[in-house]
Amino acid sequence: MKSTWKVGLMIAVFCCAWQLIVVSMGWLTNPRTFSLFYLVILIQVVILIWGMRRTAADNTYGKQLLFGTLASAIAAVIIFAYALVLMTVLFPNLIGEIKAMQTTALKAAGRTEAEIGIAMALQTPLSQAIQGAVGTIVTGFLASAVIAIFARKK
Repeated sequence: MKSTWKVGLMIAVFCCAWQLIVVSMGWLTNPRTFSLFYLVILIQVVILIWGMRRTAADNTYGKQLLFGTLASAIAAVIIFAYALVLMTVLFPNLIGEIKAMQTTALKAAGRTEAEIGIAMALQTPLSQAIQGAVGTIVTGFLASAVIAIFARKK
């Protein structure tokens, strides 16, 4: 269980650090650089590979899948709290800037005002934090399902 916490904390620390870099540099509110945010997925997968290789000799496929999913759930709790602090305390105007960028993109795509209004109503710090946490858990489960095929007790 100690390794699970270690990997979960590593995922959280590195993903939160990347979030801070992306937001501080203004990349999250720029349509050309917005997708750099999704490097958090690569960060998570690389750390899961590292952690699951370290426990492969002792764990079967199921235990490895559980290990990666639990580590990701631990990270998700921290990422959720961090995202709320990031968007409400450190960068309180961030959601407004994201909404402005997305409104421009949706108008350019020909969306109606009603569609844009619905999409923007869903953009809140809480909804963003929930999406980050759920994404972390789902990514962890799916990545662990694949990684465990190769990194497990034979």
